[in-house]
Amino acid sequence: MAQEPQQNNRYQFRFHKPFAHLFPVFGNDWFSLKAEQFARFFGTPVFLVSQTVVVAAWIALNLLGVFSFDLYPFILLNLAFSLQAAYAAPLILLAQTRQADRDKAQAEADALHREELSLASEKRELLSNQQTEKLLELMEQNTMLTEVTRELSERVELLTQEIHKRIVKDN
Repeated sequence: MAQEPQQNNRYQFRFHKPFAHLFPVFGNDWFSLKAEQFARFFGTPVFLVSQTVVVAAWIALNLLGVFSFDLYPFILLNLAFSLQAAYAAPLILLAQTRQADRDKAQAEADALHREELSLASEKRELLSNQQTEKLLELMEQNTMLTEVTRELSERVELLTQEIHKRIVKDN
């Protein structure tokens, strides 16, 4: 019985196998995995805080005259933001599209699993009904046999009384 739950766990994922190709977002090679990590990193607090610190330092260092490579109105900083957006937007859109595909595949697999559970439940209910009918039939037979036994017992008692009367009368 200890192996049974493990087998059931593997068995329940059979619905997900047809959709396994959708799980790696951009593919399985090195670049694809790094692209996915990069796309996921864009939405993290670490990225937002880091970018805010870098932009604040960039502006402060240029305004204070420590560096003067990008003076106000910060054209180079705007160019860096544009470049970041040019790469980030397609990666994020691609990640969202693939996530939607995975969600759809997950929903289909879950629907197939629920359908199989429903069919199994119907089958168990049918078997339960059949067993209930058999039990009722056996109870009826038991009741009839009990009635026959009672009648035979009464008959035996009457015959015993009659034999007893004859034996006592003859003595």
